[in-house]
Amino acid sequence: MKRLTLALFTLGLVTVVVTCLVAARQPPKTAAERTPALAARAAVALDMSPPLGAMAQFIPDKSVVIHHAVESPPERQGAMEGPGTGLGTTPPIPPAARGGPGAARAGDRATRVGGPPPIPPPPPAPEIDAAGAAVEQTTQGRRAAIEPVASFDGLGEGFTSQEFPSAGIAADANRSRGGGGHGGIDISLAVGPDHIFEILDGNMAVFTKKGKKYDATGKLLYGAVPNNTVFAGFGVRCGVSHNSDSVVRYDQLANRWLIVVPVFARPPDNPQGPYAMCYAVSATYDPLGPYYRYEFQRTLFPDYPRPAIWPDGYYNPTSTSDNLLPDVITQKHDCIADRNQMLKGLPATEQCVVIDGGVFMLNTDLDGKRLPPAGAPNIMMSTGGTQLMKIFEDDGIYFYKVHVDWSDASKTSVSPPQKIAVAPYHYLCDGQLSSCVSQPGTDRRLDSQGDKLIQRLVYRNFGDHESILAEHSVATAAHGGGVRWYEFRLNKQRDPVLYQQATYAPGGSYRWLGSMAMDRKGDIGIGYSYGGDPNYPGQRFAARMAKDPKGQLTFHESVLAEGQASQKGSLRWEDYTNIIVDPSDDCTFWFVGNYLKSGAASSTTRIGSFVLRQCQ
Repeated sequence: MKRLTLALFTLGLVTVVVTCLVAARQPPKTAAERTPALAARAAVALDMSPPLGAMAQFIPDKSVVIHHAVESPPERQGAMEGPGTGLGTTPPIPPAARGGPGAARAGDRATRVGGPPPIPPPPPAPEIDAAGAAVEQTTQGRRAAIEPVASFDGLGEGFTSQEFPSAGIAADANRSRGGGGHGGIDISLAVGPDHIFEILDGNMAVFTKKGKKYDATGKLLYGAVPNNTVFAGFGVRCGVSHNSDSVVRYDQLANRWLIVVPVFARPPDNPQGPYAMCYAVSATYDPLGPYYRYEFQRTLFPDYPRPAIWPDGYYNPTSTSDNLLPDVITQKHDCIADRNQMLKGLPATEQCVVIDGGVFMLNTDLDGKRLPPAGAPNIMMSTGGTQLMKIFEDDGIYFYKVHVDWSDASKTSVSPPQKIAVAPYHYLCDGQLSSCVSQPGTDRRLDSQGDKLIQRLVYRNFGDHESILAEHSVATAAHGGGVRWYEFRLNKQRDPVLYQQATYAPGGSYRWLGSMAMDRKGDIGIGYSYGGDPNYPGQRFAARMAKDPKGQLTFHESVLAEGQASQKGSLRWEDYTNIIVDPSDDCTFWFVGNYLKSGAASSTTRIGSFVLRQCQ
């Protein structure tokens, strides 16, 4: 995710009154072009539009502007099915400069001309009011800690093994990853019936999972190879871009793998041309087999993709800019790729809706095989506040309803944001890319990414109710950091309603960058980074059973990875951790996050699993 750049110029706010705004959009050039005409939003089955007065906004005196969906132009270069005879037989492509020509992002530059920048002081710790402090869980659960079922090191510092049949000797695909002393930032994990698939920044690897096919977990099958290996022979964009911010998901509804790789560089022959988003969908359940590949052009910068699986599409929210833009301020977009066509390897389309004035969003990602009602819109959520405007506090979580129409893009719609009242919160350390979590033996503090919901936004249908899980990192009354988590349930209008909430913050210190999921029994597992001087940064997890008292993680926290050193080269820690539920039993939680080994300059990922025995 690219660096947040705070404004160095005076921003003139222009008041724009928008009731329900969806208008066709071309790349913005003038203020007038950024203010489209009013249009009515078509009614959607199972989607009740809110009253106009309920529309929320995140920037003072500026309403959220939702534009018409537009189709992303497809690019077809090379065989749609590839790479070669399958990913597992494809050697890595020697990587170009990280991200391709001209694609370096400011947040990934660890050094500057004249040496590294000075270490900034941490933001002052806010005082948490009584309502925010009241939902803090300050003691650990009384149930015994859950022992990991499996635990092994994944990609990161010290990972040098590579296996790709018939490839011979290749250069280390991990070289220069995380240069300058910061470890892996963009971590993604997916688990299928027999395989564990990890992506870390610009590289991917596949490991065994104990079960019917393999007798052990964590044996390397393939990797590490650059992410563009899956797009080998597929044009000059997807086929050569060695980008971070790549994500892997397992589509358990279809037993397929989804890999998403953004392209942050413009075309080599067109410095004003479009960016792109690359999708690869496996043709079978085997992650090392062939993939159907797609490239869609993006006029706007496609930063920080967080794809989610929904029956009618692959929903992929991204950020256009972290900079203050005149008249727009913030700009995000939600794109949907035609899942049903892509699963068949047929020509497919992607539709994108640009949203001006919103903040980082997540779409609901389906767990389990019980589908939502036919035609149900996908729910998209965000925190409140706006870091760019120095608004670090809020007392709401905000939701949109997204409906896609594959026969007529003009009928695709995103509802205005609505507020769900929650306990007040303050972004941990005032948001992203701030000097936050203390470490032993160094003045260097780690980033918290406290301004946003952290993936995934989990949806699960239990038949008698439908739940959505969300979480983010917040400041605590003890002047540390905690994981604020929520369970929402959908009402008859398919509006999410708060069911339970809490901030997990026992014993002070810092718990941050969490990820949560729910097993088929309704039990919740949460993994998160843990640290704060005198503790080295590492990874822990906690859990609760479905019928436990609301707002309580009742199991004592467990350690997945005990930190052994401080990260001194960069404040960048993780943009997110990942926790998912194993589709084989719909009970086992798999979690991945960073830690540093003794004497290491940058981090290694640790992959582990745990299960609440009551689920089985």
